[in-house]
Amino acid sequence: MSVSDIKDSYAEYADRMHRFQWIDRVFLGRYREDRFGDVEGRVLDVACGTGTNFRYLPDTVDLVGIDVSPEMLANAGEHLTDLEIDGTLTEMDAQDLEFPDDSFDAVISALSTCTFPNPVAALREMDRVCKPDGTIRLVEHGPSDVGPIAKYQEWRADAHYAETGCRLTQEPRKVVSEANLEIRDITTGLFGTITTFEITPTQREER
Repeated sequence: MSVSDIKDSYAEYADRMHRFQWIDRVFLGRYREDRFGDVEGRVLDVACGTGTNFRYLPDTVDLVGIDVSPEMLANAGEHLTDLEIDGTLTEMDAQDLEFPDDSFDAVISALSTCTFPNPVAALREMDRVCKPDGTIRLVEHGPSDVGPIAKYQEWRADAHYAETGCRLTQEPRKVVSEANLEIRDITTGLFGTITTFEITPTQREER
C-alpha cells in the first residue's frame, strides 16, 4: 500500500483501535513496558497511532508523537488528556521525518514497520534523528515459531494486508538487519510472534 492508502485504511480503524486498547494491554502491555519504561529525555514515538505506548513511558519524558493518520492522532490526543501527559503530536510520514539529525534522546515504535511501504527507510530515519548516545526501542510482530500459529498467519497474510495494510508475516529481525542497525538487546515472546529490540544508534562518523 502507498502512504495515502494507509491513511485511508486507518481513518476507518482509528476509533476501533482506540476503544480496544485494553486488549493490547492484556497481551502486549508487558512487552511495551519492558522496552519503553526506562527511556529518558526527549522521546519520539514513531507511528504512535492512538497513543498505546504513552502509558508505558516515564512521566518525565518530553514526548513527541508522529503518525501519518490524522484520525489516529486525534485519538492519541484524547489519550494524552486522559493520562494527563504533556506531549506534542504531529502528522508526519515515518519514512521522511521532518526533524534535524540527532534530535532525540530516544526513538520508540511499536507494531509499525509492518505497515510502512519502505520499513528499511523508516528505520534509517529513526536512526538519523536519534542522538549517537541515545537509544532506539522497537516492539514488533512477525511469524510465530509454533507451527499451527505460523500456518494460520501465512493463510491470513494476504487478506489481512488487504484489510489493514499490515504485513502479518514480515520478519522484524530481517528488516532491522537490512537497515544495518546494531542490535544491543533482543527478546521474543507470545509464541515467537513478538520481538523487541534495543538498538544502538549509528555513530555520526559512520552515517
